[in-house]
Amino acid sequence: MAELKGKHVATMFVTGFGIIIAVNLTLAWNAVRTFPGLEVRNSYVASQTFDADRAAQLALGWDVSAQLQGDKLVLEFMKKGQPVEPEIVSAIFSRATSVSVDQQPEFAFDGTAFVAPVEAATGNWNLRLVARAENGAVFRQRVIVETSQ
Repeated sequence: MAELKGKHVATMFVTGFGIIIAVNLTLAWNAVRTFPGLEVRNSYVASQTFDADRAAQLALGWDVSAQLQGDKLVLEFMKKGQPVEPEIVSAIFSRATSVSVDQQPEFAFDGTAFVAPVEAATGNWNLRLVARAENGAVFRQRVIVETSQ
């Protein structure tokens, strides 16, 4: 067995910490690269109307759900068990952790639900939704999309 000298210990020390630093930099780079962005541009300004916006949204009494059925995204707005047809202001269908595959589905109301063609692999998907009720109340919600694939 060879004698362990100072240069060997220094090499092991530098190599070990070099690996740790390289892994940390790689993880940090990927985290920043795939960050989907901010929910609001200025949280203080958004907080000024939060309670009123929340009360208006809750007063609508809507239950919202979304699910993938094959290559179709089905979005349902229900109120007391009956379908509701609000105006969809914006909808972004995306992965929970990345904006690289974001899609803006073109929904069509079929009498009970909104349906749109999408391209989706298995995994975790979200629908960031903004809709407007007949009374003008704005409904904002990030809906976790259920997959049936």
